[in-house]
Amino acid sequence: MAILVEAAVDTFADALAAQGEGCHRIELCGPLHDGGTTPSAGLIARCSDRLLVSVHVLVRPRVGNFVYTDDEIAVMARDIVVAKEFGVDGVVIGALTPEGDVDSERLAELIAVASPMRVGFHRAFDQVRDQDEALELLVALQVDHILTSGKGATAAEGAARLKSLVERAGDRICVMAGGSITPANAPALVQATGVKIVHGRAFRGLPQALGNA
Repeated sequence: MAILVEAAVDTFADALAAQGEGCHRIELCGPLHDGGTTPSAGLIARCSDRLLVSVHVLVRPRVGNFVYTDDEIAVMARDIVVAKEFGVDGVVIGALTPEGDVDSERLAELIAVASPMRVGFHRAFDQVRDQDEALELLVALQVDHILTSGKGATAAEGAARLKSLVERAGDRICVMAGGSITPANAPALVQATGVKIVHGRAFRGLPQALGNA
């Protein structure tokens, strides 16, 4: 079975290049230093108009932690509406409580705004107190996918935890591997963990490395 590749990009040129490489989906971000923030409306519109591959938009109002105020949640909700108006396939969000749990109340609010788009949960998942408990909550909230390094500094370092999460998730939610994934290490990571989608900024050559040429 083909392993899908999601490319994290912050420019239209890179989005176009990722499509040309054979990546299956774009995660569109604002500047990717510090993990990226919400991209501009103009960039979302351009990618939605011109790309043939699926586009998911990162909705993150600022860098730093993932504990948000009511005002920040309101900003995220409005950004989700904008992304929906431009016709993208999904959004990628995350919100935590100060205790390190998924903020289910605020997340449910954002998911309702996003419907019927797909919703992914980003690497805030690597900062939760209990990943197994968080996964079950995200399944209950009908989240489409989780991006995680298995709490490792890189996906390779978190491979054992990733494998455990993939097994727990089964067909209920997609666990995507992210964290310093390259064409050189991706095949071994897929073999070790059983993930069916990998996510990376180093997308050039990644589909080919996974046999999707």
